[in-house]
Amino acid sequence: MDGGIIPDEAVARALPWDELVPALHSAFADDIVVPGRMHTATSSGTLLVMPAWRRHGLLGLKVATIHPGNNARGMPAVHATYILLREDSGQRVCVLDGRALTVRRTAATSALASRLLSRPDSRTLLMVGAGALAGPLIEAHLWARPVERVMVWNRTPERARRLVSSLSNRHDFLYGARATSRPVSFEVAGSLTHAVSEADVISCATLSTEPLIRDAQVRAGTHIDLVGAFRPDMRETDGAVLGRARVFVDARAGALSEAGDILQAIDEGFFTPDAIEGDLNALCRAPQAPGRAPSDITVFKSVGHALEDLAAAELVAAELGLYP
Repeated sequence: MDGGIIPDEAVARALPWDELVPALHSAFADDIVVPGRMHTATSSGTLLVMPAWRRHGLLGLKVATIHPGNNARGMPAVHATYILLREDSGQRVCVLDGRALTVRRTAATSALASRLLSRPDSRTLLMVGAGALAGPLIEAHLWARPVERVMVWNRTPERARRLVSSLSNRHDFLYGARATSRPVSFEVAGSLTHAVSEADVISCATLSTEPLIRDAQVRAGTHIDLVGAFRPDMRETDGAVLGRARVFVDARAGALSEAGDILQAIDEGFFTPDAIEGDLNALCRAPQAPGRAPSDITVFKSVGHALEDLAAAELVAAELGLYP
């Protein structure tokens, strides 16, 4: 099986939340080499090249493209391929179809952050966006906290209705040993403003260039998970949200160069780079999660980190008996 190409379906099955989230926690705590990634605009989208490796372990390289216009053509906006090699010899271990890898590691990173930052009694989740990431993000947040109510809002209500229908008809959405029979209700949110005011956890995965979540709507104690808006000209919150919240990121350097929510809040005077309380490396190396008052608003902004891909690819290779 050395050098085999692993399709998306097999990748997803090899990455249950109850294994992937702990693997990510361990990876962020470990000493993984992550050089700067290449992030460049093409004529019709964005190209990302993201390497990472463990010394005397595995080396991984992801090549990803993002084409927002694909949604209008009925195609995924994100395509990716992941190559896994032995670091000491360069020998190929496998090649993975990287879309499921990217989607599941992104959702699992949000779940990891929620476990560290959100209120343990969070029971209402608002999903903003109904694209390819929305379903896995909902699954991951259901794994992370005892959520009983899920609201989905999308600019195109029909897409939100389709997602709610697909989730309502499933019973395996936790994908792991922690799956529970607790009842979970799914509904389409008609009013985003009203839904924001009722949510304990808000997860956003959109390509918005205008604020969707506004400070006046966010109640005390909310955790906000910002996954979309991956360019400086994009944003999902207004600056006042970040000015009031405790802000954490997956990778500080990436957040300060790419995250529009943060960069625009800085430009508007609501935020400063020093106001970022921590990144996932620091959070996962700490002996315990940071303390929080019940009224604290927490924000986690992710831009993607190459070690997330490596940790997920390592888990796939191990699950399929390809390494060690």
